[in-house]
Amino acid sequence: MVSTVLKIDQSAESDTKRHWLLWLVAAQLLLLFAPTLLWLFDRWTMSVWHNGHGLLITAVVIYLVAGELQKRRELPLDSTPWGFVILIPALALHMLDTGINSQLLSAASLFLALPGISLLFLGAERTKAILFPLIMLLFTLPIPLVFTESIHLALRYIATDSVAVLVSLLGIPIFAEGTALEIPNGTLQVADACSGFSTLYAAVTIACMTAYFCPDKRRKILVLLVAVPLAIGVNIVRVLVLTLLVYWFGLDVLKTSAHEISGLLTFMVALPIIFWLGHVPAKAEKPE
Repeated sequence: MVSTVLKIDQSAESDTKRHWLLWLVAAQLLLLFAPTLLWLFDRWTMSVWHNGHGLLITAVVIYLVAGELQKRRELPLDSTPWGFVILIPALALHMLDTGINSQLLSAASLFLALPGISLLFLGAERTKAILFPLIMLLFTLPIPLVFTESIHLALRYIATDSVAVLVSLLGIPIFAEGTALEIPNGTLQVADACSGFSTLYAAVTIACMTAYFCPDKRRKILVLLVAVPLAIGVNIVRVLVLTLLVYWFGLDVLKTSAHEISGLLTFMVALPIIFWLGHVPAKAEKPE
């Protein structure tokens, strides 16, 4: 009996020390990656058109990780040296970025280091439970335009041609040339910021996370299939509304808050729909 009590006390003391060590490592990482975190925050809050989903995805990941860890709070803390296999290359990537100063590689190294730290301090079982949300943090990284330019251009053409057809059906004279829309009140240029790429990026990320946690296979497939056309469709509606506003009130309407608000609405419409499609309602309890 005494031996058992001693083992319990030693285990509790060991867990306490590990908690303190984990907080110490977290503080050191915060200092190490402080410039990178500031850079990420600046990119996430630059505008709704550029990586505006970063803060949302990060908040969702924190919520999911906290929930998964809460489910396993009774498990004893474990550790595996396999965490160094992930952590060391991640830190090496950060060192490489100190010479390049891209900050993008450093941000990637931060997110790649998190599973390694989890293996070292939380163990394999907890890490397995939170691995997918941690990986999804990579989808918050800003993608350089050089890698997405062709996607931006394709989305711009889709929006331009679709809006030209829809507006003409309303009896409004309109002419589409390239990615420009000409109406009696002026010419609207569907630029990269209006391509809807940011909404598409966010929708695909949310769809992957929703599908992963959805227990229904059919809904998983539905969510993944709907994400891209939904994001594109919502952006087409946005460009259509702006085009109609310009037709009714003139080009000055684009200088108002309507332009910015329309971008926020694409997120506010598309993302809840994805969540809703992936939600499996609880079965009604049968009366006894």
